[in-house]
Amino acid sequence: MSDHKYDCLKIENQICFPLYVCAKEIVRRYKPFLDELDLTYTQYIAMMVLWDVKKTNVKELGEKLFLDSGTLTPLLKKLESKGYIERKRSESDERNLIVSITDEGLSLRDRAVSIPEEMGRCVSLKEKDARALYTLLYKVLDVISE
Repeated sequence: MSDHKYDCLKIENQICFPLYVCAKEIVRRYKPFLDELDLTYTQYIAMMVLWDVKKTNVKELGEKLFLDSGTLTPLLKKLESKGYIERKRSESDERNLIVSITDEGLSLRDRAVSIPEEMGRCVSLKEKDARALYTLLYKVLDVISE
């Protein structure tokens, strides 16, 4: 007779496990595409934000990416050393560090534009399923971010 008290500890009963494995595997599949751009996945998502907004402060970037300053600071230093971004203190408030994309960083977008399509082929979910997953994942993020 099995002890059902411990069923909650079985790996197949965990929501976190398939989320963890999927995230890890998807990031692994990004690697060959990002290697061509000399970017890590975390650098890539930071660049995606900067390709869109062009300029932001570190706090807002961290909030958008769900990254703390301990993770973001070395990442931004590395992107700056590659010439993709500039970091400067705000003239109106020295406490704010402003991150701006450079022309070189912006031109990298042209090389990255095919990555989402390539990744779509790697994952190959039907569009309806991909949208449903996206919606559900953001519902989870909303709940855990409160």
